[in-house]
Amino acid sequence: MIALFIFLSFFFFVQRRGAISYDSSDQTALYIRMLGDVRVRSQVGFEPERRSSHPYLCIDFRTLHSEYESHSAPERRVHRLLSFQRYLHSSRFLRGVPQQIPLHILDEDYTGQARCMLEKVGNWNFDIFLFDRLTNGNSLITLTFHLLNQYGLVELFQLDMVKLWRFLVMVQEDYHSDNPYHNAVHAADVTQAMYCYLREPMLAQSLTSYDILLGLLAAATHDLDHPGVNQPFLIKTDHYLATLYRNTSVLENHHWKSAVGLLRETGLFSHLPAEDSLNMERELGSLILATDISRQNDYLSRFRMHLDQENLCLSNASHRHFILQMALKCADICNPCRPWELSKQWSEKVTEEFFQQGDIERRHKLEVSPLCDRGTNTVGRIQIGFMTYVAEPLFAEWARFSDTRLSQTMLGHMGLNKASWGGLQQEQTSVPEEAEPCTTGTDIEDGNMAAAAGGTSSKEIPQGSRES
Repeated sequence: MIALFIFLSFFFFVQRRGAISYDSSDQTALYIRMLGDVRVRSQVGFEPERRSSHPYLCIDFRTLHSEYESHSAPERRVHRLLSFQRYLHSSRFLRGVPQQIPLHILDEDYTGQARCMLEKVGNWNFDIFLFDRLTNGNSLITLTFHLLNQYGLVELFQLDMVKLWRFLVMVQEDYHSDNPYHNAVHAADVTQAMYCYLREPMLAQSLTSYDILLGLLAAATHDLDHPGVNQPFLIKTDHYLATLYRNTSVLENHHWKSAVGLLRETGLFSHLPAEDSLNMERELGSLILATDISRQNDYLSRFRMHLDQENLCLSNASHRHFILQMALKCADICNPCRPWELSKQWSEKVTEEFFQQGDIERRHKLEVSPLCDRGTNTVGRIQIGFMTYVAEPLFAEWARFSDTRLSQTMLGHMGLNKASWGGLQQEQTSVPEEAEPCTTGTDIEDGNMAAAAGGTSSKEIPQGSRES
């Protein structure tokens, strides 16, 4: 079976040719599955050849983390059909340079060690970095497939094994490996955290198999095709995605539509009735859209209200869906709640991604975004602010909902990690003191941004999202 999966991984990676998917029910008539040089088609007045109009920066995300190379017209026509990651591989092929495609063949000793780790996948101190090394960089594929199989979801939903494996390979490949933080390892980490929450008594006793399938898929795809820059960057550079989604939950909408595009391309749920498949896509979108950190206060206030009134009824489908949204939000920003050895690595990675965005902004003479200036910010300062204003309020309410050993462990780790960063800050006497993070109006990007969760709420619910 393992040999079959290895062959399928290699086969689909080579044979895969992405495409832009269309949905007649969507007024924009478009699912974009890349952040490259795409021509936006529209039914609501967008220019047919829309590109960034910013005078300093032509937003082609190939320029963010790799050296830009000129290509002939035929090559451009091809790469518009591909996601960003797949374009990088196909362009080497088109230029006659042999592709450096890993065969995903592991030494038997490493395969055995990865299998041993999966036996403890429900432990909160699960080391996703080690697991990624043991799986030769395939942590997201291996982990997600294992969890779906462990819950019996493959058999229950009659999922075709070939289609499922192809879907997972494509999902992992559409995460940007050049992103320090928003990459496939982060998605695997969030999926493992989601599994831990699904095993909590309050959820394990109430969730249906359908809920569990949605929760795991949402965790695995929640940052799909993330470009490594935040929403304000897309807006201020007039990127076509910001226009497409009217500056509202731009990245989250793109992650959702990217996931839907892969589901339809692989036909993973094509055997289900059309109405059931569409409902699954909509509810998947509702979960992914809940990770928009700018709406943190909306969800947190609603969560508090339910807990204060003690009116959460998990036999109610809409209430279960809301709890899945809160669980995914917790999983997405749980890094401060991990043991210090893991939390510190995540903190350094997300901060480096912020700083890389700041470097891009400075290079193109744009205003450097808050927290993205490596000259005036430190990892510790960013983390302490994030824990204070975002993580602690959320996980305190989660502990009210699910007062378990895991919840207390997470709060305990966060307190120790915050103290550790405070101690490191005191040692860095050369860093000038800055004003404390304000509690409103500061941009926060999913990951570990240190700022308030009180950003302006979306005035318009993105098309296709569902508030339970």
